[in-house]
Amino acid sequence: MKLKDKVAIITGGGQGIGREYALGFVREGAIVVIAEINLDNARQVAREIENQGGKALAIRTDVSVEDDAHQVAEKTIAAFGRIDVLVNNAALYYGKEMKPFEFISEKEWDASMAVNVKGGFFMIKAVMPQMKKQKSGSIINISSSTWLVGVPYLLDYVVTKAAVVGMTRALAREIGEHNVRVNAISPGFTMTEASKTMKGTPPGLAQMTAELTSLKRNEQAEDLVGACVFLASDDSGFITGQLLNVDGGYVMY
Repeated sequence: MKLKDKVAIITGGGQGIGREYALGFVREGAIVVIAEINLDNARQVAREIENQGGKALAIRTDVSVEDDAHQVAEKTIAAFGRIDVLVNNAALYYGKEMKPFEFISEKEWDASMAVNVKGGFFMIKAVMPQMKKQKSGSIINISSSTWLVGVPYLLDYVVTKAAVVGMTRALAREIGEHNVRVNAISPGFTMTEASKTMKGTPPGLAQMTAELTSLKRNEQAEDLVGACVFLASDDSGFITGQLLNVDGGYVMY
């Protein structure tokens, strides 16, 4: 088990890719804290984990609120005594609509920044005192291949995911002396409910995307789990400041 007894906080772990991370981490022996704005979803995933003999804690969390981030860290330490991994997965994506940038409102822009960028920043600030104390930790920020491609009509989302990589690299240099690693994963167009139901997508987008990957198929949420487990594990102990692109060879850079 690559993550045996490691305590991992996964934001947005109550649905979609975050749920797959949570279930995958538990299969590798981790204890998982599901920090999720929808508490019912978080509890449902926690029950799934417990029914499989694993340990999980569900916490209602709005990552864009700094006090919520600190509450997650405090409750995790109170329950399990440590924090080994943080997966900054929560993002505003479900319910988004592809549209020209001039139709993105200030409210939409600010909401994307608040969750996708500031939320990760708050969570890192919250877990760092414990990771410094332990002299160990792995932080995994979830970016997106949208900024590598320059996907149009999702400007607010794309800009936030580019910012996540900048934050990853700057923090990797800043906190590496504490033996805390910071890396990012860049998923491709993944067949989650959010992707399937997004408004404004061109007809045949999923098929077109599949054809443009080297593996000639659409990406599934479970395709991302192995990369996340690797970056959370001691197998990647000398890897930091890196972007791991997991998209079936859609983007090569």
